[in-house]
Amino acid sequence: MSDTIELQRDADAPTGPFVRPDVAMLLAMLSASGTPPMNELSPADAREAYRMMRFLADAEPTDLAIVRDLTCPGPAGDIGLRYYDARESREPGPAIMFFHGGGFVIGDLDTHHPYCTELAAKMDLPVVAVDYRLAPEHPFPAATDDCEAAARWLADNGEALGLDITGLVFTGDSAGGNLAIVTTQALIAKPAAVPVIAQAPLYPVVDSTQTSGSFTEFAEGYLLTADTMNWFGERYAGVPGDLRNDCINGDLSSLPPTLLVTAGLDPLRDQGRDFAARAIQAGVDVTFMEMRGTIHGFICLRKGIPSAQDDCDAIFRGMKAMLAL
Repeated sequence: MSDTIELQRDADAPTGPFVRPDVAMLLAMLSASGTPPMNELSPADAREAYRMMRFLADAEPTDLAIVRDLTCPGPAGDIGLRYYDARESREPGPAIMFFHGGGFVIGDLDTHHPYCTELAAKMDLPVVAVDYRLAPEHPFPAATDDCEAAARWLADNGEALGLDITGLVFTGDSAGGNLAIVTTQALIAKPAAVPVIAQAPLYPVVDSTQTSGSFTEFAEGYLLTADTMNWFGERYAGVPGDLRNDCINGDLSSLPPTLLVTAGLDPLRDQGRDFAARAIQAGVDVTFMEMRGTIHGFICLRKGIPSAQDDCDAIFRGMKAMLAL
């Protein structure tokens, strides 16, 4: 009698990737709505659709002691910022800077407002979100230049917010994940008044040349599509291979402790995995999380996908562990 047990697949068992039930329900609802994809809209209409998505699918903002709009100087005029804090005052410590997603074409301070309030509350740290310039009106590298300028301003001007900032933590989702890495690299190459102590890119776009693997597997049917990613890329007009566009290239060894998060059903999943692997091979202290069965953009879908709250809480725990909070 053989000691080997052969596992048989049930003929009726489901095939394909695992999709959480709440994710499947949201995708079905969006499919039934008949809303045209982003790549068939004008940039202005795509931005408005993205803003409206918040009220359809995101959680309500978390109450905070401070939510304040302000500006800082930038390379092409003032840059809009929003300052969040769960406390009216605090001891010296790190500050988080958040860069929103949206393919460098859509998104603003309002689209990610609920997540930023939750980030500030759960991390118990000040958060400053950046309203960088968008393509196609302001193509590459306008966004990267604005984010670097905002980061350097925060490093120099914590007292303007009543803060004694001891370290900077950069985070953001999708395009904002790219900008978190880019800004980290810029402030390592030319240090600011306050050091970058960690970064947390969430399902980042880091390799414009990757068109296979998850980019093909999840090309359509999972909210973010390959066609929309290509539409974003054409309007952003980044330069393939430029470190500010394809962060996966170049020397990663100088990066600070990094929490990198991917989504299991995301066209960008594999480039996030590859970036994490290369950073680990370069000797970076990396925490890698993949949120199984969910889609790109989940941090802004906590009402439409209730399980996304657990994902966000896991991110906050990972960030706290990385910062030893």
